[in-house]
Amino acid sequence: MTMITTEMLDSYPADLGGIDRQKLAECIQECYSCAQACTACADACLSEGDVAGLVKCIRSNLDCADICFATGQVLSRHTGYDANLTRAMLEACATACKACGDICAEHAGHMAHCEHCARECRKCEAACRELIGALG
Repeated sequence: MTMITTEMLDSYPADLGGIDRQKLAECIQECYSCAQACTACADACLSEGDVAGLVKCIRSNLDCADICFATGQVLSRHTGYDANLTRAMLEACATACKACGDICAEHAGHMAHCEHCARECRKCEAACRELIGALG
């Protein structure tokens, strides 16, 4: 997806206001990858034997997936760009990824899906923080 994300950003007819296109493309990609990982992890948790013990993890997965997806959508729109909204979305996404990554990491030793999800959450959190830093 990074290729199409980069192609779309490169073909955007107006100036992006000095935003680092590479960091933006990476962040969009990480948001969508994390949303998918969190959705799949929540579903896998529902197939585990102790679903009741995974309620917090499932909730965190679903919240993170929704926030990551929404952030990817907002980052993909540039007409009428609102820097304050973008920063708020990136902060919310980084916060959700941190929380979800921490919860999944608690289960990573005995559930591979949580290990994979925690890793994706960490990557997305880092990409959001990198883009926040690049926004100035």
